[in-house]
Amino acid sequence: MLVNKNPQPADQQTRLPRSLWKRIFSNLTFWVLIAIIAGVILGSYAPATAVKMEIIGKTFIDIIKLFIAPIIFLTIVLGISGMGDLKKVGRIGLKSLIYFEVVSTISLAIGILMAILIRPGNIDKSHLQIQNASKYTSAPAKGFDWINFFMSNLTIQVLVVAIIVGIILNYSKHREKAVSGLSYASKIVFMGLKYVMYLAPLGAFGGMAYTIGKFGLHTLVPLAKLMGTVYLTMGLFIFLVLGGIMKYYKMSIWKFIKYIKEELLLVLGTSSSESALPSIMLKLEKMGCSKSVVGLVIPTGYSFNLDGTSIYLSMSVIFLAQLYGVQLSVWEMLSIIGILMVTSKGAAGVTGSGFIVLASTLAAIHKIPIEGLAFLLGVDKFMSEARALTNIIGNGVATIVISKSENEFHPRVEEDETPIRSENKLAKQEFVY
Repeated sequence: MLVNKNPQPADQQTRLPRSLWKRIFSNLTFWVLIAIIAGVILGSYAPATAVKMEIIGKTFIDIIKLFIAPIIFLTIVLGISGMGDLKKVGRIGLKSLIYFEVVSTISLAIGILMAILIRPGNIDKSHLQIQNASKYTSAPAKGFDWINFFMSNLTIQVLVVAIIVGIILNYSKHREKAVSGLSYASKIVFMGLKYVMYLAPLGAFGGMAYTIGKFGLHTLVPLAKLMGTVYLTMGLFIFLVLGGIMKYYKMSIWKFIKYIKEELLLVLGTSSSESALPSIMLKLEKMGCSKSVVGLVIPTGYSFNLDGTSIYLSMSVIFLAQLYGVQLSVWEMLSIIGILMVTSKGAAGVTGSGFIVLASTLAAIHKIPIEGLAFLLGVDKFMSEARALTNIIGNGVATIVISKSENEFHPRVEEDETPIRSENKLAKQEFVY
């Protein structure tokens, strides 16, 4: 007969499950997930009520957007003024833009290749629901305007101003006093963000309920092949391309995704990568990336490194070509990649801008009917989650890569102060093989 020589007291045996439940119910990730499920249920069984929940999701995103400009400004100014070497600032900026273009081009090419292999457009379009796409196709021939892009993009405006202020502050005799004041302001802003992020489940619930209630799960059936291809392609891009890049730097894409799971769930619920921009910047700093690199790479990446959007745009062009039976030559496919390399930069941060970019691309090709965008409107909202998730993961990886290449990555273990509860082991044990 086996005897347990070290029996545990009854209170100690009950303490473990109680502690486990406490951790679950005090974890914001759990509540965001519950909110997403609740949103799906409400949208499926009470669509009229669910559509009214849009205001909740929009209000949460609008509140988060209030933090984006000050966080970007403070992070960049403090980063540059603390770096000292302005040549390094320029090198980081140039290296980031080159990285963005290379990876974005790869994502465009993968989108086209997967669409050619799987052929999601080989379906009967008579069974598809047609939405009104006139507002996106009314003036498609207009070229990409960099001035308009800058004037309509607050993130880029703040980025430029912050770089200028950071450079000026670097030469100022009052630098230490200014940095001290800005550091205090930064703590206040992040403290405010911490409390706002407790509202994340409400934002996720409102966004998901509206999406399901407005468009309905039934709209996915006719274009299930396209949606499946988009999600599969983005999955392959994340785990093969971005995973390969991470492995080159001796890091794991799986562990990184686990680390930012709260931000990913928030993006999934709200269909907006902007909702997680402030917290992802803080997470990357806590992971070990320097403040200056995070401040330069993330805001720029949100406009120039939209990997998920690039995959979606290139795949949509090929999908519409297949839908209408249009044969594209190799040269025309290369032209599509070239056009989208420029126009896709205008698909950042503006609702509906992706369709305008698609319309401009189709108009430049002169072979695919622009009216085909009407077929995509019904399921676009369901694919926006995949785009947003891929975009935020891609920008996180880009920040790590630039930090590593500049020796600005210093893994550390410290108590987690991020707005969303996460694992406390943020250093080598968590990320390095």
